[in-house]
Amino acid sequence: MKPSFVKASLFVATAAVLVLVASACGGDDKEKSSTPAAGKTAVSTPSAAKTPAGTTPAAAATLSARSGDFASLCQKGSEKQFSAPPPAIIDPKLSYTAVIKTEKGDITVELYPDVAPVTVNNFVFLACKGFYDGVTWHRVISGFVAQTGDPTGTGSGDPGYEIPDEISSRTFEQGTLGMANRGPNTNGSQFFICYEAQTALNGRYTVFGKVTDGFDILGKITPRDPSTNPNLPPGDKIVSITIQESPSP
Repeated sequence: MKPSFVKASLFVATAAVLVLVASACGGDDKEKSSTPAAGKTAVSTPSAAKTPAGTTPAAAATLSARSGDFASLCQKGSEKQFSAPPPAIIDPKLSYTAVIKTEKGDITVELYPDVAPVTVNNFVFLACKGFYDGVTWHRVISGFVAQTGDPTGTGSGDPGYEIPDEISSRTFEQGTLGMANRGPNTNGSQFFICYEAQTALNGRYTVFGKVTDGFDILGKITPRDPSTNPNLPPGDKIVSITIQESPSP
């Protein structure tokens, strides 16, 4: 799904946004039509009238100082569900890089703790815990996004909690990482990477990183769209995600 021309571009872009929201929702397949659903409650397309672009995310103030060094805090576990959002594991003043090892190759990502500290902290925490190990790319649409992060592989899974949006002036360009959700402030573990620039997503979803190496690997991930064929075989897997902390440049 990618913007086309003139009138068609508006229709396709709008449909792409709806698909993105629906894929992070629960609900029966019958409810996943043009209107996304979370459980049995329909959710409209997220409003662009959230925090004005360029402002400091309100959630930034909620990330307290971490207690301990990164090496001691970034420890693998076996949990796939948590009762509350994670404690601080990052320092927003430092730099973070993620290497997403997939069955098709490695994708290196620069994370943005300066504009999305709570989101980056959440992603880093889940990666450190091994939450993403073995999770599939459950929605892969050429020209739009490759989406993953659901431990159930259905598009309806989450880590057991939600974190708020962190809307900033960052835009969705080729290779941008964003959080998928079922409506405002319902982010969990699902995220996506853009195949191409997606202006229809700007101001609606949290941008928290961008691919710096291995973008070609995205093109090797098996396409699948469960909204058109719910009986597809499981998607390609993430083997692991490793995080590196370093001084800011």
